[in-house]
Amino acid sequence: MVSAGAGALRDAPCPCFSGDRFDRCCGPVVDGTAAPTAERLMRSRYTAFALGRADHLLASWHPSTRPHSIELEDDVEWRRLVIVDTERGGPFDRDGVVEFEAHWRATDARGMLRERSRFVREDRRWLYVDGDVAPAAKLGM
Repeated sequence: MVSAGAGALRDAPCPCFSGDRFDRCCGPVVDGTAAPTAERLMRSRYTAFALGRADHLLASWHPSTRPHSIELEDDVEWRRLVIVDTERGGPFDRDGVVEFEAHWRATDARGMLRERSRFVREDRRWLYVDGDVAPAAKLGM
């Protein structure tokens, strides 16, 4: 996990691998601006994991399924995000689905998390509801 402030990343490529700069992609969303689509919220949540921003993860989680707290693992480095599929989730939709693969590396292992996440839009804000996680793929080092 990388711990960095938005100032240090302003001109850097966004951790979500969109190809855009952090300050034009996930930066504003991580800092509280509403995401225009479910995919953009998903990307910002990945970025929050990569930057250790539990505050954004909790704020963007629907109250009906949100945990009281989140413990992020310090030794996990999030390496790459791949969006596999999206359904709905546009600026005028009420719900959406984003399927993704998040690749990670830790001290003694590396792997990939694949999830099909559900989102809802309430009061013009996208919120993560829950997701179906595929069996973990852990790769040797």
